[in-house]
Amino acid sequence: MVLTRLVQSQPALILEDKKRYLVVTDLHIGFESKIIANDIHIGPKEIIAETIQSLEKIIESEKPDSLVLLGDVKSSVESISKIEWDIVPLFFEIGKKIETIVVPGNHDGNIQKLVPDWVTVSSPSGIVMGDTLLTHGHVMPSENLSHISKIVMGHVHPVYFHEGSVLDGQRVWVSMKVEKNQIFPSTAGEIEIIIVPSFNRYFYATFKKSYKKSISPLINAIKAPKSAKIVTLDGSIIGNESIISSVL
Repeated sequence: MVLTRLVQSQPALILEDKKRYLVVTDLHIGFESKIIANDIHIGPKEIIAETIQSLEKIIESEKPDSLVLLGDVKSSVESISKIEWDIVPLFFEIGKKIETIVVPGNHDGNIQKLVPDWVTVSSPSGIVMGDTLLTHGHVMPSENLSHISKIVMGHVHPVYFHEGSVLDGQRVWVSMKVEKNQIFPSTAGEIEIIIVPSFNRYFYATFKKSYKKSISPLINAIKAPKSAKIVTLDGSIIGNESIISSVL
């Protein structure tokens, strides 16, 4: 059985199989153009340097064998912006230090043009490690994967919104137990879904008021989870299935 563990105070997951994987999602490199357009003066190279530094600190402390980027490495959907042409290849220099795998998301159109030879790009449907599917979350898993017992996904950027709370606008983890037949109609049993928060810490700090929920067919297929935990980055449990609508 594949073991998963949250990295303390970080939007990052450790997955233990035959090797140890560090999983992060939704970097949205190139989103900086919207920050600049809104007169918030922080350079794209500064942000990417901060991102790389944060990842390198986690890699140093956790010592994973591989880094898995769970989709939306870049921000524009099908095109490649000037910022992305300049900055995404700089980010992928990290692949010279650790085996790096990209699971493409819906914002990663044409990302192959930006990926160097030393970085692996998987199918958009995701990759299976033992009993666990790693997928971005913008497509439904194939019925052929009905044997899995866990899905790790990104895409929906879970953030807790509750006006007046000190946690308002904070990124959170979501773990849900659901009936498997809601995702794989021909299969009975239970499956766990772990939703990884965005690694990009500027995403909602700047655009909270205009935040729109991402649409995931996988999440939409779940009528009601059997149970859920909502967890802050520091590991505090702040709610259960009753507040799912506040974060997804």
